[in-house]
Amino acid sequence: MSPNAGFSRRGWLLFGAMALLWGVPYLFISVAVESFSPPAIVAGRTLIAALLLLPFAIRNGALRAALKHWPWVLAFGAVEMAGPFLLLGHAEMTLPSGMTGLLVATVPLFAALIALGGGDRGVLRPARGIGLLVGFIGVAIVVAGPGLFGGEVSLLAAGEVLLVAVLYAIAPFIVARKLNDVPSLGTITLSLLMIGVFYLPIGLLTQHQVPSVPSIAALLALAVICTAVAFLAFFALIREVGPVRAPLFTYVNPVVAIILGAIVLAEPLTPGLLLGFPLIIIGCWFAATGGRLRPVSPQALPPAL
Repeated sequence: MSPNAGFSRRGWLLFGAMALLWGVPYLFISVAVESFSPPAIVAGRTLIAALLLLPFAIRNGALRAALKHWPWVLAFGAVEMAGPFLLLGHAEMTLPSGMTGLLVATVPLFAALIALGGGDRGVLRPARGIGLLVGFIGVAIVVAGPGLFGGEVSLLAAGEVLLVAVLYAIAPFIVARKLNDVPSLGTITLSLLMIGVFYLPIGLLTQHQVPSVPSIAALLALAVICTAVAFLAFFALIREVGPVRAPLFTYVNPVVAIILGAIVLAEPLTPGLLLGFPLIIIGCWFAATGGRLRPVSPQALPPAL
């Protein structure tokens, strides 16, 4: 597809699918942590997803290509999966899923700062600079909101989620600079497999109760729907609309997370959340794109969840 062309019908269908597939993990994580330990969730999610993707990766030779670059694939897995999946699980033991999804949406803000540190002066353009400022003001309102308007929020949990956003901002730079010539399916499958094997003994040692049926269902949904199926759909979306516009669906993810959290888990829509939400989304958009429809770089947009 030409970068100047509109989305095809298939492109819009994939776009909508991804907005949902990576907007619901926060709900499933919130349910899974009720009876699974965070390491057990990471182990189950990654191993199940890896086993589902493994036949595809072997069949097209993607796994063989990824094995040649396994140190960087492992580094990518650590930054994209091992750290974030564990931190999200621990954070959602106390943090509402909607707030978690919104804080993760700050990835473009941190990506812009990383790009600035790497010499990208385009971040200093007025529109992008204002976007950074507005976005971080939104974060401050979301985190401090419960204290300002009543209620409490765990600063540790909020800090864990913001660290996840930093890690998600770093991951695309590893791919772009060290794994650009490696098939994406091979990178993802090998990463999932290595992280799953690493976390399996930790998950077994930290799992001290029999998981409930809802938690098991949530873990399976995380592995099958939000990881294996989501990655395959994401690759299809990239082929359909290109790598620059494909990640635009991530701006819809927080909406899905907040709505599902409110409807399914009865999470409150606090004044801080309602005030900070538009500021974060608007700030991320301008920080990543400068206010243009097409982002200046796919590296400034959030990756998978």
